[in-house]
Amino acid sequence: MTYILFDLDGTLSDNSVGIQGGVVRALERFGRKVREEDLWRYIGPPILDSFQKYDGLTLDEAQEGIGYYREYYQEKGIYENILYDGIIEVLENLHGADYRLVVATAKPEPFAKAILEKFGVAHFFEGIYGASMDNSRIHKEDVIEYCLREQGISAEDAVMIGDREHDILGAKTHGLRSIGVLYGFGSREELESAGADEIVMLPKDIPQAIQKVFS
Repeated sequence: MTYILFDLDGTLSDNSVGIQGGVVRALERFGRKVREEDLWRYIGPPILDSFQKYDGLTLDEAQEGIGYYREYYQEKGIYENILYDGIIEVLENLHGADYRLVVATAKPEPFAKAILEKFGVAHFFEGIYGASMDNSRIHKEDVIEYCLREQGISAEDAVMIGDREHDILGAKTHGLRSIGVLYGFGSREELESAGADEIVMLPKDIPQAIQKVFS
């Protein structure tokens, strides 16, 4: 069987408004502001890491900030989300072609499941794997390892699809092929530098890219 691992934010859905709203809410609690044009960088990497890297929070402060972020996200941010145009058709196409689909996201697993159920697409996936709520599993390589282990997937039988370098680098860590998407939040330069095997412009290009990386 061939397994397709999908990232969530920036790959299946655009949750930028919800994520950015949560970041702003959390940073306000520390008296910090972030420029609107810089909010994109919080989409993809673990928020815990971003608070330390971009805002100078200590680990303890960043963990506190995650709590504020999740308060907003559970209340409002989870609903500030839309599927990308064409994604449902791609999932139907791949599912009908007997690929095994799973989600591997750095978003907390309960949130990821709730979002995909809200959109009515959870049934396409063999499993939905995400970050742990206790922050013990937050990096993409750890989520991918968790997904592979739980599903019993061999690296040679899988490809990771995502929009940021973390998706591509996480895949390479475990010997998976990778496909970068440009309709999300990463640039072509970022995805090429990370070593994506294929890069696509639109969701409709994904099935052909999958065939290419396994040819």
